[in-house]
Amino acid sequence: MNHLLGLVMRSFVFFALAVCMTAQAQKAPIQLALIEGMSGPFANTGEAVLRNLVWAVERVNARGGVTTTDGKRLLVLNRYDSKGQNEEALTSLRAAIDAGAQYIFQGNSSANASVLIDAIQKHNERELQKRVLFLNYSAVDPALTQERCNFWHFRFDAHADMRMTALMQVLKQDAKLKSVYLIGQDYSFGQAVLKEAKQQLNQLRPDIQIAGEELHPIGRVKDFLPYAAKIKASGAQAVITGNWGNDLTLLIKAAKEAGFEGKFYTFYGNALGAPAAIGDAGVGKVLAVAEWMPNVPGAESLKFYQAFKQRFDKPAEDYVHLRMQLMMEALVQSIEKAGVSEPLAVALQLEKADVSLGGQRGKMRALDHQFQQPLVVSMMAKQGGPDVSFDVEGSGYGFKVVKQFKAADVELPSSCKMIRPAP
Repeated sequence: MNHLLGLVMRSFVFFALAVCMTAQAQKAPIQLALIEGMSGPFANTGEAVLRNLVWAVERVNARGGVTTTDGKRLLVLNRYDSKGQNEEALTSLRAAIDAGAQYIFQGNSSANASVLIDAIQKHNERELQKRVLFLNYSAVDPALTQERCNFWHFRFDAHADMRMTALMQVLKQDAKLKSVYLIGQDYSFGQAVLKEAKQQLNQLRPDIQIAGEELHPIGRVKDFLPYAAKIKASGAQAVITGNWGNDLTLLIKAAKEAGFEGKFYTFYGNALGAPAAIGDAGVGKVLAVAEWMPNVPGAESLKFYQAFKQRFDKPAEDYVHLRMQLMMEALVQSIEKAGVSEPLAVALQLEKADVSLGGQRGKMRALDHQFQQPLVVSMMAKQGGPDVSFDVEGSGYGFKVVKQFKAADVELPSSCKMIRPAP
């Protein structure tokens, strides 16, 4: 009987130790919060972001999570619907922080990004034990890493002036181009795009006439035919626009209906319905700039895209952002170097992040927290043509690489005067 009791006691001790070790191994996950417009006129852009970040988190967790001094920790991504509105974004921020988030992700509006930066700065000054970092993947108003730069904000997309620099290097080679029309969304980003377009045109192609210039309400225009009619009537041979989401798709559809036959130099014309909307009329005429596109040559690029397509195989889900994957890898790298998930310690490492994936390498610039990475300009073409193995969203149209730029080719100076927190 005593022998049996001893066996039971030893079994209980072993069980208790196993439970304890399991509890130690399963440390509390690191909380990430996505604050994005998941409903409203730009819901499709929010859903595209969510897919990308979900995949990035899954890849990190599949390899055991993030290594810290306390052991491995998994990542957990929670999403909050800002509806694309500033007040909703601030409400979402408060909810995310209350739920334990240490890292805030947002990008599909520079206006939302601006209010989040201010709110996070104030929060971090008050709540030293609950500070958070803001990782921005798409809000590209240049001011956010220039005169409005902030220690707690890191941008992983090329800002508008960098994107315009790449586009203009292609545009300036078009000797036949004599007039352009500038159109954009009427908020900080859209205004910045038009301002930089005029400046670079003046420097690189002063012979090109600006046939018209237009700003329209963001997310509120349902019929772009009046705008398209003005573009056609102006005699412009090309349009330069930073429009995104439905504001771009509807503009391109209207231009097609109006019979405009010129080129579109865009920031985001390579997906989210735009290629299918314009159809054959866009072949050889619609250009887009990004950090990466599916038809970028190279074995690593191909492997990366095929992995995404295996995870998200529906045509409507086909919009992968390599920069968002690099962003997550940079965060993981920085947490592991810091050894903890505490935002200040991680920020000091994130300033030095140097990450590679899919044949692409990017580095964070400590001066202004602006990520430096290669860019590519591509032209719309039919799938199956030379160097167009992949289409976009099952449309039958893809984008053929016109010119690739090294990170140094599009790196621009910054006016940032970073104010750093006290140690």
